[in-house]
Amino acid sequence: MAKNEKRVQVTLACEVCKRRNYITTKNKQNDRERIEMKKYCRWDRQHTLHKETR
Repeated sequence: MAKNEKRVQVTLACEVCKRRNYITTKNKQNDRERIEMKKYCRWDRQHTLHKETR
């Protein structure tokens, strides 16, 4: 049996440079929509919006 079936891994991509910079987890039952976070992009050298990719 899996450790926690409700949490899934998602990849976050920068909206400016389109690179996939982060991998995180989210609870599939609580967060149905794609997540968006402001995180640091090392290629742009600033905090930019990162959105979940499939």
